[in-house]
Amino acid sequence: MPKETINPQLLKILACPVCKRDVELKGNELVCVECRKRYPIVDGIPHLLPDELR
Repeated sequence: MPKETINPQLLKILACPVCKRDVELKGNELVCVECRKRYPIVDGIPHLLPDELR
């Protein structure tokens, strides 16, 4: 499976939907720097949904 990538400029403006803090790219998902919640990247699109909406 290829490693997912995301535009670096998009990464700069994305935030965790739960605590509103920055996220960082770790492998093929985004990880919140504060609450450590993980959000997958599927086909280059970050799925920033809280757990209750997944």
